[in-house]
Amino acid sequence: MEPLSTALPGGTWTFVDSPVTRFGYGAMQLAGPWAMGPPADRDAASAVLREAVDAGITHIDTSDAYGPRFTNELIREALHPYPDSLVIATKVGANRDAQGGWPTARRPEDLRNQVRGNLRSLGVEVLDLVNLRMGDANGLRPGSLAEAFGTLVELQQEGLIRHLGVSNVSPEQVDEAQGIAPIVCVQNMYNLAHRYDDNLIDRLAAHGIAYVPFFPLGGFTPLQSETLSGVAERLGSTPKSVALAWLLQRSPNILLIPGTSARAHLHENIDGAALALPEDAVAELDRFGR
Repeated sequence: MEPLSTALPGGTWTFVDSPVTRFGYGAMQLAGPWAMGPPADRDAASAVLREAVDAGITHIDTSDAYGPRFTNELIREALHPYPDSLVIATKVGANRDAQGGWPTARRPEDLRNQVRGNLRSLGVEVLDLVNLRMGDANGLRPGSLAEAFGTLVELQQEGLIRHLGVSNVSPEQVDEAQGIAPIVCVQNMYNLAHRYDDNLIDRLAAHGIAYVPFFPLGGFTPLQSETLSGVAERLGSTPKSVALAWLLQRSPNILLIPGTSARAHLHENIDGAALALPEDAVAELDRFGR
């Protein structure tokens, strides 16, 4: 296995037996608008993926639903055969409709089809990490995940999945999943302005489970705050850089997967996350977020 990069901010984290860089890459933006259709520039999209791996990133987050399939196919075309050190995480639990919606698909046959689809589009025999996405496009929803998660456990026992995680879940659903089988990560919406999972992050850290925030910069509604802008200006940085750096400093089990379709922006994110926030800046940002 290739040694992990020591140049990336945040150091590393280990999914049981799979070490990854805490600074990763989210591939959602490689598809067309709203993660539908092919990228506008396929060559540029492939170049971003190769640049991410060349920079030392060993954690790529994707889903066969992006495109659908276009993003996974791009990853395969750009990076296959994959480096031994690369961990590709994917998600199941939703499909795409003709309008670009995300209808839930969590029946056992749905999940089996999605896992097989990810295997084909990524060109692998075993998926490194599969997150079961609960809720819907509008956020969390109460309810049991036992049947759906149990199906993924069966697929793991069949040798098609290495590690399991959950996404878009409540703390109660995390507990339910842990009572069925070990999980290595939770992937929920979390950023400076969206702090509902503070207690969950701390609890997961105590148990050696990673927390992967999606929309770390606010998603389709970018983070905007006078506090954030003021801290950035005082440090001679940018609000995006401060927001990423704050996440890495928030807890050692937080793994970043900011996405981009441009190589220059990829390096801006890496450089930004490396910003060392002084204690007074962290305290000010913490007060804003709560």
